[in-house]
Amino acid sequence: MYEGAVQDLIDELGRLPGIGPKSAQRIAFHILEADKDDMQRLAESIQTVKDKVHFCEVCFNVTEQDRCAICRDDRRDETVLCVVEESKDVMVIERTRSFRGKYHVLGGSINPMAGIGPEQLHIRELLTRLSDDRLQEVIIATDPNLEGEATATYLARTLKTLGIQVTRLASGLPVGGDLEYADEVTLGRAFEGRRSLIG
Repeated sequence: MYEGAVQDLIDELGRLPGIGPKSAQRIAFHILEADKDDMQRLAESIQTVKDKVHFCEVCFNVTEQDRCAICRDDRRDETVLCVVEESKDVMVIERTRSFRGKYHVLGGSINPMAGIGPEQLHIRELLTRLSDDRLQEVIIATDPNLEGEATATYLARTLKTLGIQVTRLASGLPVGGDLEYADEVTLGRAFEGRRSLIG
C-alpha cells in the first residue's frame, strides 16, 4: 500500500475494466514519471469526453451532436438495422466495410445475475424505430456469449410478430484457426452455419 495520492490513483485506475492491481500500479507510476504537459493533455481529454460526448438521440451510439454521423448519413441503407450491445461494437462492424445500414445500440445485454433485464436496455426505443415502414431486416449482432445469446433470443421472440425479417450474425470457426483448438459450441455453430460452395 502506498500513501495518499498515489494509492488513490492506483485505486481509481484499478476500477477501470480490464485493469488489475498490477496494471493499475504500473500505469500510476508511468503517470508519475511522464512529462507533466503530456499528463495534463490526458486529463483534459478525459474531461472533454465527459463534457462533450453523449448518446445519439436515435441509435444511442456515442456522438458530440444530437445525432451520430451514421444516423445523419443519407447514403446509408434505411431498410436494414443492425442491433449491437455497445458503441464499440459499431466501430468493429464499421471497420469491416461490409455493412451499410443503420445501427441500434442496446446499451448492454440481458444479464439477470447483474440485475440487467430488458427494461434497462434500449429495447423500447428499438420497437419504436421498427414502426418505420422502410425497415425490412433487423440483424442481431450481440456477443456470442451467454448474455448475448439471451438478449438475441429475447429480441427474436419480441420482434417475430412485427413482420420484419430477423437475422443473427453467423458464428463459428475463426479464419486461420485450427479445428483441434475449437470448443464444442463453436464447432457446433460452424456446422449449423455451413454454406454451399457449389452453385
